[in-house]
Amino acid sequence: MDRDERPEDIVKALKSIVGSQWVLTEETAIEGYLRDETPEAIRPHPAPWVVLVKPSKVQEVSEILRLANSRKIPVFPLGGRTGLAGAAIPVKPGIAISLERMNRIEVDLENMMAVAEAGATLGDLIKAAEEGGLSFPLHPGDEGAQIGGLIATNAGGVRAVKHGIMRNFVKGLEVVLPTGDVLNLGGKLIKNNMGYSLLNLFIGSEGTLGVITKAVIKLLPKARYTVTLVIPFEKRRDALQSAQLIMRTGIIPLALEYMEWEEIERTSRHLGEAWPAKGKAQLLIILSEFTEEGLLQGCEEISKICEDNHALETLIAERKEEQDRILRIRSNLYTAIKPYVYDILDVTVPPGRIRDLMDKVDAIAEKYGTRIPIYGHIGDGNLHAHIWKEEGRGLEFANKVKKEIYEASRSLGGVLTGEHGIGKVRIQEAHLALGEKEIELIRAIKGVFDPNGIMNPGTIAG
Repeated sequence: MDRDERPEDIVKALKSIVGSQWVLTEETAIEGYLRDETPEAIRPHPAPWVVLVKPSKVQEVSEILRLANSRKIPVFPLGGRTGLAGAAIPVKPGIAISLERMNRIEVDLENMMAVAEAGATLGDLIKAAEEGGLSFPLHPGDEGAQIGGLIATNAGGVRAVKHGIMRNFVKGLEVVLPTGDVLNLGGKLIKNNMGYSLLNLFIGSEGTLGVITKAVIKLLPKARYTVTLVIPFEKRRDALQSAQLIMRTGIIPLALEYMEWEEIERTSRHLGEAWPAKGKAQLLIILSEFTEEGLLQGCEEISKICEDNHALETLIAERKEEQDRILRIRSNLYTAIKPYVYDILDVTVPPGRIRDLMDKVDAIAEKYGTRIPIYGHIGDGNLHAHIWKEEGRGLEFANKVKKEIYEASRSLGGVLTGEHGIGKVRIQEAHLALGEKEIELIRAIKGVFDPNGIMNPGTIAG
């Protein structure tokens, strides 16, 4: 922002674009927009002055960005604020754009696509798809997450093993550049080979290149039969061995999760829910098939593999209510332990190296005399390790543990983040997984799209 720029002039200009009621500056009115779900100990502090603006159409977003770019005012696109890397937090005085008023969804049954505005929520999309007899299978967690944010962070979550992550579902985008120009990329297409994929640059860009305002999202036929298996073990190695053998059978689960009893029990108490099985190490498996025969065959084969690897009694949940309850408890593991951790990591390694990663994390915990709770998406090699708060040990301790976990992941051919993103809290460690030339190219791409550096400064490219 230019030194002679007065906040009241910016507010007045924004009100002329969207109307006075959709421009907010009062601390009490915007407080909830200035934070996300990043653990408080590492969450970036918002800037002392931020104006929140809520456009209702793409033309208004275009005018806002044109204004901001001409005056070099930082812009921070906001989604549902469910992120875990501080990406959406406005860390400099500037404009925060919430697209919550842009929440329309249309389902195209013929093409099996949804056209969703960026402010529509994950819950909205799932409901719209189901009402059309289709499905959107991904479940990154909080159903209040917004479509624009899911795309900007390339979200994954629990149900990503079978069909992939957000990138695999986005077929088209409407994006507003910092100059105010509107791009329409891709569309209701299965094949598109028109040169460089600009569309894919915006997926996972965390608001650093432009503002996503609308998306074309692939939907799938709704599977007729779904079942959830909870399979407990007394030993972790037996659970992990079973998971690897399951993936080799050709049965691809919708979800393949690993959890441990202490976190399950804590979360169940937190929610006032009952978890259906006991056992130190547990697998949560969701199968989704079009025939009852295929579903039963998958259940039998998985049960046999797990029994051969010393599983305790397998629980099979068939009723939707029971399956939803199990998924709800799994989705709230972080919510339940969030007050007790410095940080939640989401390191990712090749799926075949999951056991090695867990062994290395155990060794790190023993070295520092601490406990590192770990759970996550073992079907795609993405694990969440938590650095526990302990009396007398502050962020210096947490950063040492974090660095060693990152180094362990890299030594196994992994990366620092599989779904949370770099955001603002991982940017200092990005060099551990990105080479100098990669960083140079990322910054060059940022410079092409955003030469004045107004889009979400402090994120990914600095």
